[in-house]
Amino acid sequence: MNILKQLLEFVSYRENIDREGFILKETKDDQKSPESSDKSTKNQKTKPRGRTFKKPVRPSDITKKNNTKNTQEYYETTSSSLEENRKAVGKLYGLPDNKDVVIRDFMIGTSDGVRAFAVFIDGMTDKTLQDFLFQSLMVFAKRPLQTGKEKLAGMVRESLLPANQATLKSRFSDILDAVNYGDTALFFDGCADVLLVETKGWEHRPVEKPTSEQIIRGPHEAFTETLRANTALLRKSIRNEQLTTDIVQVGERDRRYVAIMYLRDLANKDLVAEVKRRVKSIRTDSVLGGGILEELIEDNPYNLTPTSLVTERPDRVAAGILDGRVALIIDGSPFVTVVPSTMYEQLHTGEELYHRWQYGTFIRLLRALAFLLSFLLPGLYLSVVLFHQEMIPTELLLAIAGARERVPFPSVVEVLLMEFSFELIREAGLRIPSVMGTTIGIVGALILGQAAVQANIVSPILVILVAVTGLSSFAIPYHSLAFSLRIYRFMYIFLGATLGFYGLAMGLFAQIILTANLKSFGVPFLAPTGPKTMAGPDIVFRLPMFFHERRPDYLNPQDIKRQPKVSRGWIRQNGGDDNS
Repeated sequence: MNILKQLLEFVSYRENIDREGFILKETKDDQKSPESSDKSTKNQKTKPRGRTFKKPVRPSDITKKNNTKNTQEYYETTSSSLEENRKAVGKLYGLPDNKDVVIRDFMIGTSDGVRAFAVFIDGMTDKTLQDFLFQSLMVFAKRPLQTGKEKLAGMVRESLLPANQATLKSRFSDILDAVNYGDTALFFDGCADVLLVETKGWEHRPVEKPTSEQIIRGPHEAFTETLRANTALLRKSIRNEQLTTDIVQVGERDRRYVAIMYLRDLANKDLVAEVKRRVKSIRTDSVLGGGILEELIEDNPYNLTPTSLVTERPDRVAAGILDGRVALIIDGSPFVTVVPSTMYEQLHTGEELYHRWQYGTFIRLLRALAFLLSFLLPGLYLSVVLFHQEMIPTELLLAIAGARERVPFPSVVEVLLMEFSFELIREAGLRIPSVMGTTIGIVGALILGQAAVQANIVSPILVILVAVTGLSSFAIPYHSLAFSLRIYRFMYIFLGATLGFYGLAMGLFAQIILTANLKSFGVPFLAPTGPKTMAGPDIVFRLPMFFHERRPDYLNPQDIKRQPKVSRGWIRQNGGDDNS
């Protein structure tokens, strides 16, 4: 019995109360929570036996306690003392533990040599620009100081540096933001002002072809992860001095820049003010990408339907800005958000404008059919097979019954099995390496479908139906909209399998009501059809370009007129020369 007891104690977990451990210190919020109070009460009631140790305190806790006031108050502004500034920079960046932050001491090569040091982050700066910067300060600066040391930073900026962007700052928050973004900060002895020189030069991906939006005819350029490269692509597309770029900083710990671009004389001022208000009001640690930003500023985050357009094509963003919309570009994301957005805009690719209007109209009508089939076809099939067999021609009904004769599962299980299999194949094709993705998707679908039919698990007609549904979802150009339709598809499968056409009608009615209630920055999501506004030539049909006389009415732009009534100036009216 004693041996069994020892064995159980050996295999069971028992906390070693005599072990000196590394105990995490509770925050003030944890101490106020009821759980921590219960734990503290229990700890007071039950005292551990044996030796007791004082709770070890981490060095970081002591540093945090002592330096919280320093980093916020004492280190708010720079000092004229070079040593104090060096000490402050070391404390703020955690030197010497922070290995990629570099402090470079040097002497300005004037007749009255002045001590100085530069702060930059290794890997974020261009080494060629930095060498040229130090060369300008240490070699070519031979003139004497004309003013006192307190104005040395201004003299260096005006007389010694050929850099395009050099600014004077005296707040550590501004200095840290610039250094973290690739700039170099220059501190001078006896001068309280700090000179920030732009030396950005980190590794980045060049402009390439779009990967998520294939292009047949049109510009083969895509946005990158660099903010300035993306704004330059839009500047290249829209050559207008009214194009405005307002940069806002978002995030408490990871401070990222968000560029808000619009045409100053075209976009609705209330729309621009609302976009800026929402972006500036964000309070979070980090906004890593455009999807997170979209979720934080959209009107209806709980609805499946996306209410903003996200694209990696500069031509689509430029077209939206020229209509009076606002573009949001976040640093580090190759996708740009355009607001406001409507359902009809999300069903367009922008490529229809590069084709003849007859071709563009045909593509849009085909896409509208694919839009309906992508979420209604499986539910419609179940409704007809289970409740409304009289709607099927006799020959087709006999063919369906003969194909399902050996299938052991009900129609609902059969449809769900194939739909989940198709979704798994689609997801697997996206996650595996790109070289194998297409092959796995096609071969896997063929092999799986053929094997399922031969094993009498599913009927052949259902394989065709699921394939047509999947192809229809692939025809939706906007990924977020296509994803929402994939989820709606399973809802309509349930409604069609339980209530037939009545369930489908109920689902369509509820979806239309909920979608019509959506707004994107004050613009109805179904505009210009719900509510009815002035219809344009670029909604469902793509009419010739000389009919595109007005911008979308629901955007309320400052200038509604896009072109005169007669835009083809070579056409003479009434035998005259004027085309007014």
